[in-house]
This record gives sequence, structure tokens and C-alpha cells, in this order.
Amino acid sequence: MPHLALDTTADPTDADRRAFSEAVTDIYGAEMRTSTGHIAVTIREHPPSAMSLGRAVEGPLAVLDADVRRGRSFERRRSFALAVIDWLAAEWAVPRPNGKIVFTEHDGDQLMGADRVGEEWSPDEAGPMGPTR
Repeated sequence: MPHLALDTTADPTDADRRAFSEAVTDIYGAEMRTSTGHIAVTIREHPPSAMSLGRAVEGPLAVLDADVRRGRSFERRRSFALAVIDWLAAEWAVPRPNGKIVFTEHDGDQLMGADRVGEEWSPDEAGPMGPTR
């Protein structure tokens, strides 16, 4: 039950926010080999003075905090991060140096919804599309 929280200085429209939520959900499902019904996405917008990234160039900033279940390989996490940065560059004109993805990994039982508690998971237990829980 990942939570993908974007903080940005971009000025997205309602349609832009919906497009990002749909895209990052799809990217996560594809890159992490999982279903998408359990993915939560939030978007928080800030004035330029409220965010800083030391290596940034001119343009909006975007930092995605990805709270995810433990067990995904470096390669899967890196592929997801680059796909999100590429999407933000193409769709919201966020320069690639201005994008950052931060992963925080959790045990399954630290991710909860009203109807479920995340389970422990291991890549060895996943089928061809990975875990669906």
C-alpha cells in the first residue's frame, strides 16, 4: 500500500494533478510489478521560496516521497524514479536536475487501510506481476 507524495513548486491545473496521479500510479504498477488499486497519491504545491534543492537549475522543483513496502530491488526503485522524473520533465516542464525521489521502506504491517493491513512480502513470493496485496 504505497503512498506517493509529491511536493512541487510547479503550478499544476486540476487536470495536471489528475494526470500526474494516474501516471505515477501506472508507472509504479509497471515498474514495481504490482496491481494499482492500493496506491495512494498526494500532491502538495508550494511557493518557490518554500522549497530548495541544492543542485537545482532554473524552473520548478519536484520531490516525490515514496513510502513503500520493503523488498523492491535497487533496479526497480531506480527505474521508477527515472520514469517519474522523465514524466515530470515532459509534462510539467520540471528540469531533470530539479526532480528528486526519496524512498522510505516499511514493513508490511506499517501500511494500513480501513479494510486491510499490509502483509510481509518478499520478491521470492511474487508471481510474474509481483505482489497484489
